[in-house]
Amino acid sequence: MNRSFKEALQHRRSYYALGSERLVGRTDVEEMVTFALMHVPSAFNSQSSRIVLLMGNAHRRFWQIVKDTLQAQIPAEVFVKTEKKINQSFASGYGTLLFFEDRQVVEVMERKFPLYTSYFSKWSQQTSAMHQLALWCMLEDRGLGASLQHYNPLVDEAVRQEWQLPACWDLVAQMPFGYPLTMPAAKSHESVMERMRVFE
Repeated sequence: MNRSFKEALQHRRSYYALGSERLVGRTDVEEMVTFALMHVPSAFNSQSSRIVLLMGNAHRRFWQIVKDTLQAQIPAEVFVKTEKKINQSFASGYGTLLFFEDRQVVEVMERKFPLYTSYFSKWSQQTSAMHQLALWCMLEDRGLGASLQHYNPLVDEAVRQEWQLPACWDLVAQMPFGYPLTMPAAKSHESVMERMRVFE
């Protein structure tokens, strides 16, 4: 499916019931990630975003790390519900995208442009958000459901160790994706007139 940009934004939703049915191949997802890394903008062209694509065993291993980490930190009665949600909504999918920002790149930019030192970390997060949205829309356009999760910083160190990632890569968000098993509920919208101002 090839939607317009506006259509892609309109159809992007959070899916919380995912299956592992293969709608696209690994190389197709790799191409999406490559496209996003090549074309999503960043402040001062810093290109600080890093993305890890987990498929198959690696995808399942990540969500096991999340469960193991949470089980050690929350009450058993709470973990039962959490584990069920992870198993049915995230681990049950086809893959997971891990979004990182390279702290080393941000620090270099801070030194290079001292006038903006206090802003580069904020701009880095904005860059990551743009990558997340771009890939969310591309996955949706290929018939895949996805959601955005934030189990960082709880799992950061375990993830770095598991896949031997640089210490300067800071985990920002996780995006499980897969075959959508159910349609999301209708989305509510606040009044646009309360959220926008126009001057001439």
